[in-house]
Amino acid sequence: MKNTAKGMSSNIRLADTIWGPLSKSARVGLRELIRRHGLSVVGGDVQLLNDRWYVTHAGLIRLAQRKHCAGISVQQVRDYCDPATCRWVFKATVFKRLVSKGFVGYGDADPSNVSTLVRGAEMRVAETRAVNRALRKAYGIGLCSVEELGWLTASPGPVKEHNQSAKPSPQNGSHNGQPKLRDRLCLLIRQHNLDPILVKAYAADFCGTPTLKDASRDSVESFISHLATSAKENRDGLVCKLNSYAQPVEVKS
Repeated sequence: MKNTAKGMSSNIRLADTIWGPLSKSARVGLRELIRRHGLSVVGGDVQLLNDRWYVTHAGLIRLAQRKHCAGISVQQVRDYCDPATCRWVFKATVFKRLVSKGFVGYGDADPSNVSTLVRGAEMRVAETRAVNRALRKAYGIGLCSVEELGWLTASPGPVKEHNQSAKPSPQNGSHNGQPKLRDRLCLLIRQHNLDPILVKAYAADFCGTPTLKDASRDSVESFISHLATSAKENRDGLVCKLNSYAQPVEVKS
């Protein structure tokens, strides 16, 4: 019981560090996910976006391992696939036991619903989405998975021009239905296992402001795009860059 309580506390503390102080509903939801499904913030099993919890592919796979999943079968749904347009549809079946009918999930992907960062990998995205849906059905996960979210995998559409004079929106606010910048940044930090404190320091320097909260929305968006590209193309180089923002430890005599 003590170990369980300690694990619960460490997960909540980490969540507060990554996403800021959790709301009451988010805190209650996280406790339930840990208690009922054994999901972990430390392990990258969940993601908080717009004050709602989402499960990750890694979290679902680890859950299946803990539950001794008998196997996962994945196959293309050829009638709906079109390699010429990079459209792929997969069917995944999760078998909780060796002798069972299985739980089925479908996933699709094409250039219109994946990020430019994963263009050319639509087949893998579709397979991941199918597996996630099947695993969520098999183990009673009522949360949507991060990989299935449209706004995380779709390229944002063009912003409509308008002549209305509007008040400047907060740099971390949502914009035209897109996710908050803080949530997008936190997602990158979790996906690539980056140090959130060093990322914030790098972001402020990149934006040319004393702190990240002082930066304009456009500057933060540019940084997020830069961070995503750097993490994908050269994560080791990015980590070295982040480490340069670490505060030296003062040695007391």
